[in-house]
Amino acid sequence: MTTPMKITGLLATLIILAIIPVYSFLEPSQQESQLENYYTNAVLTSTDLYAENCVVCHGAVGEGIGDTPSLNSEAVQMMSENDLAKVIARGRDNTFMAAWAAEEGGIFSNSQIEDFVIFIQQANWDYVGARVAELGLIPPEVIEMEVSEEMLSSLASLEGGETLTAGLQTYAENCAACHGANGSGTTIAPAIDSADLRAMPKEEIIALVNNGVNGTLMASWQNILSSEEINATVDLIYRWQDLIATGVDFPEVEVMSIPASPELIADGQQLFNIACKSCHGVDGYGSPMAPALNNQLFLEETPDAAIYQIIAGGVSGTMMPAWGNRLNDYDLQSLVAFLRSMAPSAPAILPPILGE
Repeated sequence: MTTPMKITGLLATLIILAIIPVYSFLEPSQQESQLENYYTNAVLTSTDLYAENCVVCHGAVGEGIGDTPSLNSEAVQMMSENDLAKVIARGRDNTFMAAWAAEEGGIFSNSQIEDFVIFIQQANWDYVGARVAELGLIPPEVIEMEVSEEMLSSLASLEGGETLTAGLQTYAENCAACHGANGSGTTIAPAIDSADLRAMPKEEIIALVNNGVNGTLMASWQNILSSEEINATVDLIYRWQDLIATGVDFPEVEVMSIPASPELIADGQQLFNIACKSCHGVDGYGSPMAPALNNQLFLEETPDAAIYQIIAGGVSGTMMPAWGNRLNDYDLQSLVAFLRSMAPSAPAILPPILGE
C-alpha cells in the first residue's frame, strides 16, 4: 500500500472514530424528538376522531356524560396501554361502550386504536374542548327533573322518609325523562303510578329494573344504579300515592307537537351529525356499528311516534342508548323530522333489526 493510501485510510479511520461519539451523543435526543413528534401527531389526529365519535358519550373535555365514565381522570390515564386498547377495541359487556376495532365490527384500525391510547393518556383536554367547539360538536346537556327542597322535605317527614327521598332523587336523575315527572308515563314509557304495577311482587319489579326487557325501550340498570338506589326507587313506586298526598304539584311531561319545518329539519340534521352519525353513518346510511336509518322500508313502516320512542328510550339488548334524558322534546322531534325528510330519496334496503 502506497503512503498516500495509508494516510487516506488513517484519516478515514480517525474521522469514523470521531463521528461515533458524536452520533452516540446525538442519537438519544433524536429518538426522543421523533417519539415526541409521534405522540403529538397521535394526539392531534385522535382529537378530531374523538370529537366525531366519542364526545357524545364522554363529553367535550372527557368529563363523562350521565353514567358514562370520564376519561380525563387519573385512574383512566394510569391504566396500562394494553388494558386501554382492549376496552377501546372490544368494548365493555353490559354497557353502552361498543367495540370500536374493525375486526370486532367497529370502524377503527389497530393503529388508530393505538393512537387513541396515547390520546387518552396525554391529551390536553382544554385543547380538546376548544377543538370540539370549533367543529360544532358540543354534545347536548343531560336533562334532569329538578327536585325541590319542598319535595324532599315533604317526603322526609313520612315514615321511611330517608329511603323515599333517596328513591326520588334516583328517579329524578334516571327515570323521569321517560316515565314522567309525575309518574303518569309519557309517549316514551308507561306510568309507574299504577295500581297494577304496585300489585306486582317487589322482586319482580327489581328484576325488571335490573335486567330490562330485550327488544323494548326498557334498558337494564343493574350496571348503572346500585342495588340500594334500585331498591329505594322501587319503594318509591309502591308509595307514589304517599308522595301525591303531600300536595306536590308535578308538571305534566308531554311530547311537543311541532310541524316539520325547514328549520326543524336543519336542526335535526345538525344534531344527527353530533349524536348519531358516528354509529349510523353519514346521512344515516349505516355503518358496522349500527343499521341504516336512511332506508325506505324502515321509514315507511315506522311511524313518527315509534321513531321518537326508539331515540328517546333506546332499545334494550342493543347498542342503541336512551336519549330521553339528554334531549328535550324539540330535539327529539327535530331528529324525527330530519329522518322523515330522507324518505323521498331513501334507498330500499333491509330495515334495521332493533331487537337484536
